[in-house]
Amino acid sequence: MLSKEYPPSVYGGAGVHVAELVRALRARGDVDTRVHAFGGPRDEAGTSSYPDLAELAGANAALKTLGVDLAIADGCAGTDLVHSHTWYANMAGHLASLLHGVPHVVSAHSLEPLRPWKAEQLGGGYAVSSWVEQTSYEAAAAVIAVSAAMRDDVLASYPEIDPAKVQVVHNGIDTELWRPTPAPDRARELGVDPDRPSVVFVGRITRQKGLPLFLRAVAALPPEVQVVLCAGAPDTPEIEAEVRGLVDSLAASRTGVVWIPEMLPRADVVALLTAATVFACPSIYEPLGIVNLEAMACETAVVATATGGIPEVVVPGETGSLVPIEQAADGTGTPLDPEQYVADFAEALTALVTDPDRAAAYGKAGRERAIASFSWDAIAERTVEVYRSV
Repeated sequence: MLSKEYPPSVYGGAGVHVAELVRALRARGDVDTRVHAFGGPRDEAGTSSYPDLAELAGANAALKTLGVDLAIADGCAGTDLVHSHTWYANMAGHLASLLHGVPHVVSAHSLEPLRPWKAEQLGGGYAVSSWVEQTSYEAAAAVIAVSAAMRDDVLASYPEIDPAKVQVVHNGIDTELWRPTPAPDRARELGVDPDRPSVVFVGRITRQKGLPLFLRAVAALPPEVQVVLCAGAPDTPEIEAEVRGLVDSLAASRTGVVWIPEMLPRADVVALLTAATVFACPSIYEPLGIVNLEAMACETAVVATATGGIPEVVVPGETGSLVPIEQAADGTGTPLDPEQYVADFAEALTALVTDPDRAAAYGKAGRERAIASFSWDAIAERTVEVYRSV
């Protein structure tokens, strides 16, 4: 298993997926699962870590990534199959496949052609990351898409790939780790009043997560509603400054605006989700949206954008609400009418946050759905089926 993110260095849904999938595969006992991850040393059997190369300390971030990939590819000697996650590790998998003569399976959590704003972050490195992804996907023995919508995106972005090679295996959720756990005192310590209604956002500060749009929408919420932002790891100083300006403006006009920029431990996120009335996912690009599963598992109603794989998770009128969006076809996912989208998102949030009984009913149905359809044991079994097929 090849990944940039792996505990304790997890900052996004792909990292959560890798950590949980490895745990589920190791629990089976029939697959010897070894992890090769970016970063400093880890004290975990069967796991190897690879720091950035000192010789590339001043290089573009994409080149630093390729330096680590070379070391990982060398470290994969003796394996029967390599499975990479995100473009950061895709080249390690591709080279390991060539070098050691083994199949390479790629998991598609996101796609570079659908994230053109990354050019802000990587500069010319975005052309490198795009080349890495295309080369690796087209040569892979199999591609695992985390949703049917992602499968469509893979085939649209890379039409040279044989559709038979692209299989759908959803993200999963551990419903024992993610479950409603009231902790009102801890919520207060984090700045949230558990006795007031609240809307919670959890995600990185990146264009795809739609945070600036969300902040414009919540300005229309009733004044008693708290706005809780668990938002950090900005892609660029520019988007961080934009978000900071919107948060400051919001805080100047209402109380209960709480911004937590650091990565919280799971127990704290669970405490905030349990205390929340509604969880918001305003993403404009989301292959599946594991954060929605986490909220649902904590019995929190969800308001999310009807894009990507989100409609495969959130059932409108049952586990939450889906906000319609018309998007540009240039790969950015930008709303064609951002003001209408913001207004629609605000309306959906208001309708649910002011109806706590309905929100609670959606939350209970959400947990039932998470347990029934998204267990890691089932996802591990489906993943092993893909391994055996190649």
